Amino acid sequence: MEPGSTVNAVRSQRVLCGAEIRPAVIIIKEGKINSILPDSEASAYTAGKILDVGNSLVMPGIVDCHVHVNEPGRTSWEGYWTATRAAAAGGVTTIVDMPLNSIPPTTTLRNFHEKLRAATGQCFVDTAFWGGVIPGNKLELRPMVQAGVAGFKCFMIHSGVEEFPHVTDADLHAAMKQLQGTGSVLLFHAEQEIQLPVSEKEDRHEYFTFLRSRPDIMELEAIRTVTQLCLKYQVRCHIVHLSSAQPLELIRAARKAGAPLTVETTHHYLNLSAENIPTRATQFKCCPPIRDTANQELLWSALKAGDIDMVVSDHSPCTPDLKCLDSGDFTQAWGGISSLQFVRILCKEPAQLCHLDNQKGSLIPGHDADLVIWDPEKEFTLTPYLGLALRGKVKATIVRGKVVYSHGSFSSQPLGKHLFIQHNTLATL
Repeated sequence: MEPGSTVNAVRSQRVLCGAEIRPAVIIIKEGKINSILPDSEASAYTAGKILDVGNSLVMPGIVDCHVHVNEPGRTSWEGYWTATRAAAAGGVTTIVDMPLNSIPPTTTLRNFHEKLRAATGQCFVDTAFWGGVIPGNKLELRPMVQAGVAGFKCFMIHSGVEEFPHVTDADLHAAMKQLQGTGSVLLFHAEQEIQLPVSEKEDRHEYFTFLRSRPDIMELEAIRTVTQLCLKYQVRCHIVHLSSAQPLELIRAARKAGAPLTVETTHHYLNLSAENIPTRATQFKCCPPIRDTANQELLWSALKAGDIDMVVSDHSPCTPDLKCLDSGDFTQAWGGISSLQFVRILCKEPAQLCHLDNQKGSLIPGHDADLVIWDPEKEFTLTPYLGLALRGKVKATIVRGKVVYSHGSFSSQPLGKHLFIQHNTLATL
């Protein structure tokens, strides 16, 4: 499994085929899965042609549809070279890059082309791109759809960066009208501003001071607006990084009424809890915030029930100084968690969200030979999950039949490609 090498077949005693784990051999031709055979039927392939990984689990490469790479413009926060290597080390074979926090943001066709130039020759995994909806750019949306963006992201509250302003209700109605009939999707950072100033008497070094400034009602009211828009326009809508369980009933009701609505949550909301965040530990700050254990249990239940469709990283790095690690001031620290390397689950649903499910997210003939080979029982610990044992160690990551990552080493050259989304209804534009 030399990094950079081409793999023609993979044998394991544990291959995830649909919902079943069984012994199998995956035959790969020209970067695609040609067939998946029972081990007994793969005798035509000599031992020298088959990569035998023993009892390691082989599953589809993970599709992480919520990643902030930040290049160009804020490459010191994270660039494509490091972000896509981290992705490969975590078993991620496809990322979809958010339209912020790069400069310029991906909010015009011209800016999208600049983003593509910045990413060219730097991606170790396949990369698709979201566009952005901001005030005044409604006429840019359809040209970006035609150029191949996966869909669009908007903020209903201050985004944290000045060049990506949040939208008003009027902006949302205008964007929805533009997106009708395109087959595209609008993603919402669903928090609505509520004036809750931090009292000078409250300790800004305590996590609960920050948590009280972003209460559940901010998500609840924003998602109420999203569900109404989704039902009115019948444009696909997606709620990113749901942190609060309170809006789940609204989401269920909207779907029952016919809203084409999907929802994601993140690994940190499912695994970290407010009660366990230490004083001054600003590396835990993200928006929406990590909430309490009772809320976390409700998110797990919703995920198991299918009310939450997918789990993503929302990888949002920055330079260490912006995390205010020295002062430990939660109110001033940048809100984002770096977690690309530790994504472990969900392939099919994120691929469907991005219209990539015809080539990514499943081990079936005709799909890209994107595989992650890993040990589900192996445990290790790492920040920001301080003291928490993480289970599941990636051994190797294969993108379209080529080994990108293996046992701590990467291919010498980036092997990823750009993905341009062809929406089914573009002929109507």
